[in-house]
Amino acid sequence: MSGEIQDAPPVRRARGDGSIFQKRYTDRRTGATKKTDTLYMKFYVGGKPIVEPTGTTKWNAARKVLRRRIGEIASGRYIPADVEKTTFGQVKQMALDHYRANGRKSLDRFEDAVSHLSGFFPDQLRVRDISPDRITAYVAARKEEKAANATINRELAAMKLMLRLGERAGKVVNRPYVGMLEENNRRKGFMEDDQFAAIQAHLPHDLKAPMEVGFITGWRVKSEILTRQKSHLDLKAGWLRLEPGETKNGEGRMFPLLPRLRKVLEAQAVRTEAVERATGRIIPWLFHRNGKPIKSFRRAWLTVCLKAGFARVVSEQPRKIEALRIPHDFRRTAIRNLERAGIPRSAAMAMVGHKTESVYRRYAIVEEKMLNEAGVKLQGLYDSAEAPARTVVALDEARAARGAKA
Repeated sequence: MSGEIQDAPPVRRARGDGSIFQKRYTDRRTGATKKTDTLYMKFYVGGKPIVEPTGTTKWNAARKVLRRRIGEIASGRYIPADVEKTTFGQVKQMALDHYRANGRKSLDRFEDAVSHLSGFFPDQLRVRDISPDRITAYVAARKEEKAANATINRELAAMKLMLRLGERAGKVVNRPYVGMLEENNRRKGFMEDDQFAAIQAHLPHDLKAPMEVGFITGWRVKSEILTRQKSHLDLKAGWLRLEPGETKNGEGRMFPLLPRLRKVLEAQAVRTEAVERATGRIIPWLFHRNGKPIKSFRRAWLTVCLKAGFARVVSEQPRKIEALRIPHDFRRTAIRNLERAGIPRSAAMAMVGHKTESVYRRYAIVEEKMLNEAGVKLQGLYDSAEAPARTVVALDEARAARGAKA
């Protein structure tokens, strides 16, 4: 078949039922007007005319295809032909591009969530085939792998973002429902001094200083400590700085160089100078691995925790280790230590990087001095209640003694 195709007049049907027709075209060799063998259907969606091939040459079969399409429109299940072809791989790439284009700091965590989704939803899978049942099956499979609810929720959130971006681009309609799990596995542990000392003893040389800075300051190790450069440290004025835009809430932050922190940073500066002399290179980073920035320490942390007794082996094949202490414990511990030291909460939140006092409620961090005072007052109430009782007992004993003498 060749030549310019023209539409043949559609067969008239009742209003709203659409129509079936053959397209007309002009044969370029003969100039004759011909009709296509394949039947086409015309219907309306939101007042917009849509023409699609029925995929058949038989009129009765074509009418069945049209009726099915009209039913989909009426029930809200209609998906345009071009949208119907949208795949999971396409919306996945949209989400990854979105993260990279916006410079999201959690890109690595998002990529990890996407990698788990990709193991269950192949790239060639059509989005229209991602049903709530299929998503529930994914959750069940992840639970079989002992994934925590919070971890699964991050993956489900990634799926929701993919579908939302696809919908915004006109590539997805009728987004499937993605339900989130209840998170009851929030870690509430603190890193005690002896626990940190045990972990510190096993840390590789290049991680000792940044981890101790994290333990003291409560700053996020990966995004706020390992990213520090020499320009962020002012030994003379006595500050370690985070510039505006470098933190999770976008605000800058400063931490005073108390003696313990200063000692760690000065020793690190000496080590950096030694590496610079040995390599003949200038190293801009405060913390580094032989002059290169430290990008990841996850595997090293798991190994160290296992050696220090703060990890457990979840499975051997494949080998999976769960750390019972994580660097984020530093944040909780720092807030608690500042509270114990009597630092005003407004100052403590500014130093560690919290905008509200929710962290105190979330981890049940309270003013111990206030609790001790409350305990003393409560004991006073008990003492005052016991005093009359002791008096009554003493009087009863005295009367009994007099009666015995009589």
